[in-house]
Amino acid sequence: GYIKRTPLETFRAQRRGGKGRAGMATKDEDVVTNLFVTSTHTPVLFFSTAGKVYRLKVWRLPEGGPATRGRPMVNLLPLAQGETISTVLPLPEDEAEWGKLHVMFATAKGNVRRNSMDAFTNVPSNGKIAMKFEGEDEDDRLIGVALLGENDDVLLATRQGKAIRFAGDEVREFQSRNSTGVRGMKLAKNDDEVISLSILHRGGMRDQEEREDYLRFAPWKSEKEGSPKMTDERFAELAGREQFILTVCANGYGKLSSAYEYRRTGRGGQGITNIDNIRRNGPVVASFPATRAHQLMLVTDQAKLIRMGLDTLRVIGRGSAGVRLFDVAEGEHVVSAALIEESEEGAPDEDAAAEVETAAGETGGE
Repeated sequence: GYIKRTPLETFRAQRRGGKGRAGMATKDEDVVTNLFVTSTHTPVLFFSTAGKVYRLKVWRLPEGGPATRGRPMVNLLPLAQGETISTVLPLPEDEAEWGKLHVMFATAKGNVRRNSMDAFTNVPSNGKIAMKFEGEDEDDRLIGVALLGENDDVLLATRQGKAIRFAGDEVREFQSRNSTGVRGMKLAKNDDEVISLSILHRGGMRDQEEREDYLRFAPWKSEKEGSPKMTDERFAELAGREQFILTVCANGYGKLSSAYEYRRTGRGGQGITNIDNIRRNGPVVASFPATRAHQLMLVTDQAKLIRMGLDTLRVIGRGSAGVRLFDVAEGEHVVSAALIEESEEGAPDEDAAAEVETAAGETGGE
């Protein structure tokens, strides 16, 4: 229940596979569970386990270095006994843009709900109801909240390595803030649950044949540029609109795959394979859009943190087992991942060599 903000330049980039550095001081019984990158003037919505939403600007959060714990959220927000913050949603600074957006909710049991952003324009200081978990939904919980634009798709990823992609407008707009919504994904295993909600723009593929043709000759896959079946202009257009999905697992493994491999289906299905070899990798902790131009920050349950560039990651197949991203200790697990969109000048931190150990060996491929 503690929170703090730390200047981004505190953490210099390290090589992939390193052991990282301390990111936050914690007590023995505490773990770091959430990390996001934003600016001081950004308004942030905090969604709680009780289904309430609160609002603060980042500058009102306490600032501290890597060795500090921060302050308890209960000192900043009027949280009830046993209520904790489960999801954090940084918003655009320009509130005039809010009317063009929707808010998409996802729960651990695979339900989704879409509301107009206007429903959360005015949040009183004591918070307001965002979602109610009652009756048969009493044991469900909110796992993700994201801003949704027109013609966007929704990607849900589960702990056991499955994922589903469907059109956001397949979910009707709800006026109520109480409902848990409609089924977005059917979970195939009793011990599985949805752990990640992402928003993707539509790539503009005309049909399945064009999608398969592009993936066969994609710039990241083949030394030969372009496809013999489509014009250079069309190939370049698809390449320019391509997104990539980064998936991170608890044992420090992960991978980067083309979003074109995640075909759009109707909501409510069981999904497709997101990452293979869950037994080695551990459960999935995060799955979201990223590129090799991004940097990544990972946090473990022992409050270790590593910041790395993704430029050393090659794009591999959706069903691949992935490569080692973070050399975690025995019994240590990655619990949170966040992207850094700003590029950092200079080489990786050579002064932190004692903290960095290059991982030995990689596995990948189809």
